[in-house]
Amino acid sequence: MILVSSCLAGQGCRYNGSSALVKEIEALIENKEAVMMCPELLGGFHTPREPAEIIKGTGIDVINGKARVVERSGKDVTDMYIDGAYKALNIAKEIKAAIIVLKENSPSCGSEQIYNGAFLGVKIAGEGVTTALLRKHGFIVMSESQFTAEMHEDQS
Repeated sequence: MILVSSCLAGQGCRYNGSSALVKEIEALIENKEAVMMCPELLGGFHTPREPAEIIKGTGIDVINGKARVVERSGKDVTDMYIDGAYKALNIAKEIKAAIIVLKENSPSCGSEQIYNGAFLGVKIAGEGVTTALLRKHGFIVMSESQFTAEMHEDQS
């Protein structure tokens, strides 16, 4: 089974209420080959919500208590991100996820890049809180672009 970010399956759960639909992922959900979840909603956030970024580190630093997740207004939402990450981990374990596909650049789900914490649209190498926790527990996590690239390679 594959676990995917809900926004990639077309759910309007991103911070601004939009989705980031990937047709191949939507098809996996329709064919019951994947399960969708949103770690931020699992953590207690609503849609829409204020943008948040990791300050002074990456997702693994947040898990280890060395960095924080903060909304643009300055509100610390670290605990909600950690809570959502652990709930996502429980789902991944329950469904025995072989692969997890999460939304790139997100403070929860980024697998290669996240925003740098200055709210200026600048990305840095790093992973989000949920990705870091899932990888720490041995799960394979990739971005939507990595996943679709692999799907197209397998079809050639």
